[in-house]
Order: sequence, then C-alpha cells, then structure tokens
Amino acid sequence: MPSRAASLWADSRGRVGLVLLGVIVLLAVGAPWVSHFDPNAQADVVATRFKAPFSADGTGALHLLGTDRFGRDVWTRLVYGARISLATGVAATAIAVLLGLLVGAVAGVWRGPLGVTLLAVTDFALALPRVVLLLILAALWPPSGALVIVVLGLTGWMGIARLVYGETQALMARPFTGAAAALGASRRRVAIRHVVPNVWTPVTVAAALGVGNAITLEAGLSFLGLGVQPPAPSWGGMIASGRDTLINAPWVALAPGVALVLVVVACTLVGDAVRDGLSGQAVRVANQGSGVRDQGSVARG
Repeated sequence: MPSRAASLWADSRGRVGLVLLGVIVLLAVGAPWVSHFDPNAQADVVATRFKAPFSADGTGALHLLGTDRFGRDVWTRLVYGARISLATGVAATAIAVLLGLLVGAVAGVWRGPLGVTLLAVTDFALALPRVVLLLILAALWPPSGALVIVVLGLTGWMGIARLVYGETQALMARPFTGAAAALGASRRRVAIRHVVPNVWTPVTVAAALGVGNAITLEAGLSFLGLGVQPPAPSWGGMIASGRDTLINAPWVALAPGVALVLVVVACTLVGDAVRDGLSGQAVRVANQGSGVRDQGSVARG
C-alpha cells in the first residue's frame, strides 16, 4: 500500500499545494538570504518612497516589489511577514486541534454528565459569532502576536471537537472497542489506544484547512490594528497600509494580498488531497476486509 506522502504527491492538487507551501516556507525561513534590506528600516523617505517594482532608488539598490510610503522594501517585508503569518496559523491551529481533540474524545468516551456538559459548552461557543468574539478578546488586551495565536486557538476548537465527538461515537460502537472494554481496558486506555489514533483522518483534514483560515483571520485582525503591531511586518498590516494608495502605488497592498491568497489556496488544495487520499485508503482497507470475509465464507461452504 503506498504511503500517505506518496498518495498525497500523486494527487495533482496535493502536488500544487505542497509546492506552493514549500516555496513560501523556504522564502520565510531564508528571509535574510533572499532579501538584503531591513524590513523596518526607514532611510531617506522622500527619496525612496513609492518606488515602482523592479526599480532602483538613489543608492542603486534594486527593489523587486517596490517600496511603501516609508521607503521600506515591500519584498523584504513580504518574506519576513510570511514568518509571522505561517507561525501564527500553525500555532493557532495546533492549539485548536489539541483542545478539540481533548474535548471531543472525552465527551464521546465518558458519556453522562461530563459529556453532556462538554457538549453544552461546545454548542454555546459555536453559537457565538467568531469574528465578534475575536474582536472582543483582542480589544480587552494589548494587541500582540502571542495574543492573536491564543485568541485564534481558543475560538477555533469547537468545530474540531464536534467532529471528533461524532467519530468517537462511531468508534465506540465498533466491536474492537467493545472487546477492549470487555477485556478490562479502562476508558482512558480505550480513548488513548483505540479512539484517538482512529480520529486522525478527519482531524488532519481539518487542521490543513484550519491553517489557511487562521492565517486569513490573523491578517484580518492585523488589518484592523488588533493583531501584530507596526512596524513589525504583517501581511494584514501591509494590506492596511496600502489601501489608501491603490491608485498610485497598488503594489503595496497587492503583493501581500496575492501571497495571502496563495497560502490559503495551497492549504485548501493540500487539505482536499489529504481528505481524498485518506478516504480512498479507508475504502481499500474495507474492500480488503470484505474480500477476506468472502474467502472465509467460501472456505466454510
């Protein structure tokens, strides 16, 4: 049976998504080597502001994507901002996945008052508009990158919890979990050894899609001034700083906007490929099991 990585690469959507993400990650990691400017440096603003892409300033330095209103190199801020966006998306999604996995598995395995309480909390949190909740939480504390990660993580676990709960309910009705309980396995052991490993398929897909969603929300908060604070480079902040110059200097907002779209599209493509690959793998396993049962029936006959 082909490995998951091979099956993901075999899917054209997976290849495109992985290549896009790989290029963006490499640019973010190698930001000091792919750009020779300081992302926050402001030299001679009058002489360097709003330089068009592929133009040189008074010192002869080439600006691939031009400069902004303060004379800062847009390409440099773009690749350094990729670090913030990717780190925020991955960290926030990790928090959401851990919380959702914990709440969903506990509610599905430990039925009764505990499960009912956890589901009630999940439903209440799902009923709250996430954007409004994000704005309220971000407005209560001084904006920062760490706050954005925590807020996005604490407001993104509910859908994963509901997903894990549904999968856990189905797994608890399967014969192997009943056999484990009959052999004396505790609920904690059943959850750790039998439930959690078997819910990674939908959780993996949700995590891949959640990274793109978290990056978009981070950009939205930064656009509103509630995320990463200037002069630190942030794609949302760059879009906000370029919204007033869309006519005379469109590259200031266009560059981070295109980068944001590419990351979200790449995450969506990878998530779709992972979902289809894991679903196909499950179908093959089920067909193999059906074939084994049919052979056994023939042998008995």
